[in-house]
Amino acid sequence: MKNYFIAFLFLFGTLSMSGTLMAQKTVTSKSSSKTKQVPSKQKAPPAKKISTLSSSVDNKAFTGDVQDWFLPAKQETFPALPYGYAALEPVIDKMTVELHYDKHHRGYFNNFQKAIAGTDLEKMSMYDIFATISKQTDAVRNNAGGYFNHMIYWANMSPDGGGEPSGILMKNIVNTFGSYDAFLKEIDNAAKTRFGSGWAWLAVDLKTKELFVTSTANQDNPLMDNAVRRGYPILALDVWEHAYYLNYQNRRADYIENFWKKINWKDVETRFDDYSKFAEKMK
Repeated sequence: MKNYFIAFLFLFGTLSMSGTLMAQKTVTSKSSSKTKQVPSKQKAPPAKKISTLSSSVDNKAFTGDVQDWFLPAKQETFPALPYGYAALEPVIDKMTVELHYDKHHRGYFNNFQKAIAGTDLEKMSMYDIFATISKQTDAVRNNAGGYFNHMIYWANMSPDGGGEPSGILMKNIVNTFGSYDAFLKEIDNAAKTRFGSGWAWLAVDLKTKELFVTSTANQDNPLMDNAVRRGYPILALDVWEHAYYLNYQNRRADYIENFWKKINWKDVETRFDDYSKFAEKMK
């Protein structure tokens, strides 16, 4: 009987120990499961730097320089702004530049591409389209002009702009207008007196190669065959209200006066120098 009692105690102890081990394994398993559900703390990746420029630039190689406009229109793209949105402050505020460039200008480009899609205009250069603009639809005329005009406008300004032109351009301005101040007075007047929306321009006459000041309505420009005087534009001053209204409201004259504080004369001079290289193609 004693042997049976000892055997019972041994069996009970073994079963008890097995139950304890199984319970421990269950607790450990549950604990491990909970641990897997809680992700370990890892070092967060560095924040991605957001550019102040638009993120949907198609081709940075397309700059809107003179030669780019001889490409088939379908191949043209929407280039990056040459500076940050706030770079022209306090003359033009950050929000105005952002809205003007990323909404208005981009809208003209997108709508221009839609207007020429599936037509022979896709194969024509912008210069050829302007030379026949009187035969085109309003959608082509307005959006082609808006796209092209703004390219010159943005390039004509610089964060480090201001001052006066130099070299051959300055010499031609003085010869044409009598003095630099006389030129400023004439182009300022063209910008101030443009009724409604439009542009003031300094351009090179396609026939005489003389400099002249003119203004156009809406998104027209001197290259269009409907221009009062056709010319190759080298300086564009936008007087649409969206170009200045957030900061200047109805004070267009103040905007025009301050525009010259950001003028990029180097760009204007380059465009003037390039005219002779392309005059034969722009008949």
